[in-house]
Amino acid sequence: MTGKKPELLAPAANLECLRLAVNYGADAVYLGGDVLSLRAKADNFSFAEMAEGIAYAHAHGASVYVTANVFAHNADIREAEGYFLTLKEIGPDGILISDPGMLRLHNRLCPEIPLHISTQANNTNYETVLFYRELGAKRVVLARELSLSEIREIRDRIPEDMELEAFVHGAMCISYSGRCLVSSFLTGRDSNRGECTHPCRWSYAVAEEKREGEYFPLEETEKGTYLFHSKDLCMISHVPELMQAGIDSFKIEGRMKTALYTATVTRAYRKAIDMCLSSREEYEAYLPWLEEEIRRTINRGFTTGFFLGKPDEKDLSFRDSDVRKGAVYLGTVLGIASDGSAMITQKNKLSVGEEIEIMKPDGRNIRARILRLRGETGLDMESAPRPKETLYLTLSEPADGFDVLRRV
Repeated sequence: MTGKKPELLAPAANLECLRLAVNYGADAVYLGGDVLSLRAKADNFSFAEMAEGIAYAHAHGASVYVTANVFAHNADIREAEGYFLTLKEIGPDGILISDPGMLRLHNRLCPEIPLHISTQANNTNYETVLFYRELGAKRVVLARELSLSEIREIRDRIPEDMELEAFVHGAMCISYSGRCLVSSFLTGRDSNRGECTHPCRWSYAVAEEKREGEYFPLEETEKGTYLFHSKDLCMISHVPELMQAGIDSFKIEGRMKTALYTATVTRAYRKAIDMCLSSREEYEAYLPWLEEEIRRTINRGFTTGFFLGKPDEKDLSFRDSDVRKGAVYLGTVLGIASDGSAMITQKNKLSVGEEIEIMKPDGRNIRARILRLRGETGLDMESAPRPKETLYLTLSEPADGFDVLRRV
């Protein structure tokens, strides 16, 4: 199969995730600053970290887009002005906006930064895309409620140089394009200003008005009873259809996810895209491996969302039995010592003698045994139970910088 090569856009919760995303195949990453981002609970980036991340990405041929897609209140405007002026100095490759007021600030203060319209703006038709084009937008992130046929029609009705971006993997919000009020209603924390408490993931019960303190669980039936939960979006099995729909950028959700998630999902979609560009047969032959890699990430079960048409309830509804914990992240190889041991910052407990997996950017997964474990002082250890320690691992198989170590 041949065709236009889409951009692969990965999330970056922090600098570690950014470097892994770039090394595991992302053409671009998106990240948020300390303010104006819709992921207030993510690590997020200071301006200094943002500049460092942009420099790293550019040195490796990748782009960086910054999110500023909150729906601003009056009190946010002055801060936004300073934020945009600083971004002008840092020089990201794009800025994501959803609020018309923020769009005006962008056009006045930093118009040289390419403007991307966030999915929060509910971009569901070609007239909307053309509207934002007239206001200077280079790209529109499409609403998750669109089918592939609708996206194809939008592509056919807009100029070729207007870019379309679409989420192809990750968590799904219950509300229209993610514009949810449930968090504000239940907790006073506004999801549209980056403070979502994810009440769609909570368990709920029924209470009768006059029976104070009595709660009746919602019993699951064959149709399901999870009022807000949704399975995670996964289109790894439909990459050719996504490419044929004319999507310019495949976006992976996950600025709250781990570095292991970022590396695993990015690598899988990188392999899928490259194989489709080379040979549909090669992609289909490799698909079981791709699907298994995706299942190794933490997930709530998978759905194709609205891409293939309006889904049935059972196709979207999440059940407890759908949850998969995935592989355990042990650390990323930061360097190789003179004795050949791999240096990592430990993320989870590991012990001498256990079998782990070395995950390489090129797609190889190599089983290895931990033969020796040393701490930062050089003393041998039998196990390392505390995270964030600097460790040196002697492995039965060679590791390289940026290899990810995981327990499958």
